[in-house]
Amino acid sequence: QVQLVESGGGLVQPGGSLRLSCASSGSRFSIINMGWYRQTQGNQRELVAEISRLGDTNYADFVKDRFIISGDNTKDSVYLQMTSLKPEDTAVYYCKARDAWLGVFNDYWGQGTQVTVSS
Repeated sequence: QVQLVESGGGLVQPGGSLRLSCASSGSRFSIINMGWYRQTQGNQRELVAEISRLGDTNYADFVKDRFIISGDNTKDSVYLQMTSLKPEDTAVYYCKARDAWLGVFNDYWGQGTQVTVSS
């Protein structure tokens, strides 16, 4: 059973920084992609940033130049450094991992960590 354990959320003032961490364990196959999504009440979960095993990254326009995603393949972990946080960044942030075997992809989600940006 694949498990994703997230940490690093919390309360921060506007303009502040937070670093989210996510560690994956239990996958029988190779993790090919990990990422961060966020969701606010009443809205769909949306992509924040993702990184492939090869290091290719993809960011949502609303976080470019403010957030940086990085990964550690040896630990099947992903990190999200968030800077210049805005109140609209307030959301539950979810980690996602995707593994693959013989063309079959499986997505796994963490339990979510709350990020609140408020003065």
